[in-house]
Amino acid sequence: MMAEIGLKRGECHVLLGGPPCQGFSSHRLNDAGVDDPRNRLLLHYFEFVRALRPRFFIVENVPGMLWPRHKSYVDEFKRLATEAGYDLPDPFTLNARDYGVPQNRKRVFLFGMDTKRRRIQSWPPQPTHFAPTVLERGKANGLPWQPASVVFLTKAPFTDPNNIHMNHCPALVDAFLNTPINGGSRFDSGRRLKCHEGHDGHYDVYGRIDPNEPAPTMTTACINPSKGRFVHPTEPHGITLRQAARLQTFPDWFLFAGGLMAGGCQVGNAVPVEMARAMLLPVAQAWRMSKKVGRSHPGGPSRRREILDSLNLYCNI
Repeated sequence: MMAEIGLKRGECHVLLGGPPCQGFSSHRLNDAGVDDPRNRLLLHYFEFVRALRPRFFIVENVPGMLWPRHKSYVDEFKRLATEAGYDLPDPFTLNARDYGVPQNRKRVFLFGMDTKRRRIQSWPPQPTHFAPTVLERGKANGLPWQPASVVFLTKAPFTDPNNIHMNHCPALVDAFLNTPINGGSRFDSGRRLKCHEGHDGHYDVYGRIDPNEPAPTMTTACINPSKGRFVHPTEPHGITLRQAARLQTFPDWFLFAGGLMAGGCQVGNAVPVEMARAMLLPVAQAWRMSKKVGRSHPGGPSRRREILDSLNLYCNI
């Protein structure tokens, strides 16, 4: 890969990655994910760090990665980073709603810095959005959490290929019609299957999104109401792929290919755009301040300007 794009060791400024989270997911019961072979891809990620030698690297994963049963993987990753000359603080658990994303989404971030090059004084960045009650009590300065309603204010164009939702059977449509708008649950719908008898869990399944609060976490099944609280706040169907993308703060011009299910996987696996912007802004600022930027890149100042313009564009769109 490095040879194909003409990249030399040390020329990469920041490496971003999200190794598969399925083995670490809280949806895995008991010790089901302990020996999942995908967990080792966290360590495989570090092979790219070792080869590219970036100034910074960021790893994103689900909070379940920090459970005691997965401690060996995180400890091994820390050992590899330390031995390679990277400063790696303890993992940070951050919530996307605290950075302007209309979604309650907790994720773990690992942030590494090359100890021999310019470092960032403070990471992660401070939250910019807070619970309205916190602001009312004067406990913080900032903006209120973005409610889910912001994504439903305008309709997507009819020509938008991502403006699609699942086609539900008549029984489900009736259940959604009977579910109270703006946050009602499946228990309110009157629909009770045999598998529901004696089981009061999975409360969010077939529930409506409450537009007055940040939306629930967009998973890879975010367009399927049978997998969570993914029913439209007022309409009798699941949210569209475009609405799910908006909840991840993707702009409407960004298109997801492969159909509804594949698009849902892409949306659910992504880091919300606004959160990614917040996480990278300190990196961009450190990059701009570095007097050494451009010396290791073919093309000198012009190459430096091209790279900075690209990162600035990403952090300011």
